[in-house]
Amino acid sequence: MTTRARRTFDGGCTCRHVRYRMTSRPLFVHCCHCRWCQRESGASFALNAMIEADRVKLLHGDVEVVVTPTASGRGQKISRCPACRIAVWSNYAGGGDLVRFVRVGTLDLPDRLPPDIHIFTVSKQPWVVLPADTPAVSEYYDRARYWPRTSLARRERLLAEHG
Repeated sequence: MTTRARRTFDGGCTCRHVRYRMTSRPLFVHCCHCRWCQRESGASFALNAMIEADRVKLLHGDVEVVVTPTASGRGQKISRCPACRIAVWSNYAGGGDLVRFVRVGTLDLPDRLPPDIHIFTVSKQPWVVLPADTPAVSEYYDRARYWPRTSLARRERLLAEHG
């Protein structure tokens, strides 16, 4: 596998109208067990890869942005395929339009991005067993403690450029 192939991640919706490419590894991957993510995903958790928006390239099709409420009250913009309605990424109010939360399950090879952390485990389904070697916190976490230095530096650059 080429170096470039290892650093890009392609994905899309079910009907293949939307195709996208993440042009680098994400900043961090959250596995969120909060009740909001459970409801929105229809599953026991949501697995999102946080990445700078300019590192997500739309290769084919277009997305429809649907504004939905969140527990914070600040909402999120969910980008969905207008044909099959699959959510491919979100933008939360905290990161604005600068950071996308790509739905790992929409990647062609989702197993390449396992979670870096499990969050909001206080509301985790009791039958979900978390791996001992992945950090897990009852609610949210301290970014400086858990993110790799390279991701923290990328975040600082992003904020400085768009501050």
